[in-house]
Amino acid sequence: MNRIDTYELSALEEVARQVKLYAEDMPVWVFKGPMGAGKTTLIKAIARLFGVLDNVSSPTFGLVNEYGNEEGAVFYHFDFYRINEEEEVLDIGIDEYFYSGNYCWLEWAEKIPHYLPEDFVLIELSVDSAGKREIHLNRVIKGQKHG
Repeated sequence: MNRIDTYELSALEEVARQVKLYAEDMPVWVFKGPMGAGKTTLIKAIARLFGVLDNVSSPTFGLVNEYGNEEGAVFYHFDFYRINEEEEVLDIGIDEYFYSGNYCWLEWAEKIPHYLPEDFVLIELSVDSAGKREIHLNRVIKGQKHG
């Protein structure tokens, strides 16, 4: 497990760079944390590092947003917060996204545990009472956490 010590928003670009370096060899990234922890804000910063030109925003109502960069790479951003039943993700063809080889950034993936791929990067965000943020990075390989 890697840990990024507490950081302020002014350090967001550096934090995004560290996350990208840790996770860039795996296509599925799961962002986990409470409401307001900064999941979408971090995804926006990471998207900028990949050269995404589109406006990056949380796909709360559509479940998935698709972004592109100048090199033609495609990125998928999911938000499962409004999922009531796990099976709802089958309607959007979730496996096709997850196994496309393109980067998939997931928010609220804990709502769809049975549909997550076996291998992904878990990016856990937390915020303390003073508003400082902390990130823990883990590789989940075949359902087991690895640092």
